[in-house]
Amino acid sequence: MSPAKPNRPHRAQPHPAAPLTPYGNRPMVTPIVHAVNYEYLNFEVLRQITDGEVDGYTYHRDDNPTVRAVERQIAALEGAEDCVVCTSGMAACTMVYLTYLRAGGHLLLFHDVYGAHYKVSLILERLGVEVTWVDAADWRTLAKHVKSNTQMIFLETPSNPLCKTVDVAAVRRMADKVGALVVVDNTFATPYHQHPLELGAHLVVHSATKALGGHNDLMAGAVAGSKDDYDKLWFTRQAIGCTLDAYSASLLERGLKTFPLRAERMAENALAVAKHLAKCPGISNLRYPGLKADEGHRISVRQMRNGFGGMMAFDVGRTQDDAKRFISALKTIRHAVSLGSTESLICIPFLTTMLYMPPERRTAFGVRPNSVRLSVGVEPVGDLLADLDQALRQAKCRRR
Repeated sequence: MSPAKPNRPHRAQPHPAAPLTPYGNRPMVTPIVHAVNYEYLNFEVLRQITDGEVDGYTYHRDDNPTVRAVERQIAALEGAEDCVVCTSGMAACTMVYLTYLRAGGHLLLFHDVYGAHYKVSLILERLGVEVTWVDAADWRTLAKHVKSNTQMIFLETPSNPLCKTVDVAAVRRMADKVGALVVVDNTFATPYHQHPLELGAHLVVHSATKALGGHNDLMAGAVAGSKDDYDKLWFTRQAIGCTLDAYSASLLERGLKTFPLRAERMAENALAVAKHLAKCPGISNLRYPGLKADEGHRISVRQMRNGFGGMMAFDVGRTQDDAKRFISALKTIRHAVSLGSTESLICIPFLTTMLYMPPERRTAFGVRPNSVRLSVGVEPVGDLLADLDQALRQAKCRRR
């Protein structure tokens, strides 16, 4: 089966909303405005700004023109009316929780989300929110976990770290029965491959640190949705003070300029790597949505476009020591956390991204001590395949 809608073009990103100069032209790069506060020409201008009658700025915690420019670009990429950018991916997720959850409400979370959500869930429980965790592989049985007080269903697809696929439209249908909000973390898929809002999500979340930035040099988060959602999330961001700094916003805007090119190359490389690993001794439980044998492939074909992203997961050998030997032998692929960067990165989630969870929770949904997560970069694909082969030979791993 071929990828879904292969001729469907990537959504064009808008030009940066840089201000006109006195000569009527625009700078090619949005200016970095470091100002924390702004002088008012008079009280009427202050009133117009604070009443929202004109675009203007008062204090960095409220808004910043460099940040605002990149917000508009991410909103356009996701087909959203607007976007709020903040200091990290987890700040974005926490803003969503604090904005829409109430004491006595119920949150449905998939185990297969970034491990730091576990820490946030403990805080939410202290605030009176009930939290239920579900395996992303069991999304079809989600309805039995939905309650009359379910306020939100939060998911990633493909999931982190095991790249399981969840049918967003089906989840939306279940959520509508109780009026719950559907929030999709699109960090793994990116807007180059998937538009959750078109599939039925109410909000889409990003760790912009990853593929949107793409160069391991900034930390940021984003939430895209309706204009009404922007107003509500802006209120939370302004209240808790997690507005992104102007310099990081400028780096993020620079990353967005090459984002489509990087995403395309990563997806091409990842598909070649996944097909290669599927034949390698010592590799088992390989998950990549672009493989026809992957259990989520049929849904991914329907939900994704322009390929299937750069993320995959698999088990190496039989033990964690096998996985450690394999990773230690790699030369081109870097042993590091994070993902979506120009460099290929690999890690053992049991020891890194899932470290926030108790040991028994880390394995409950399929993460094993020898499971690895691979983020494929933009290197020549021949170099990646050769590196994987030589590392497997050195590790002398056998399948479980």
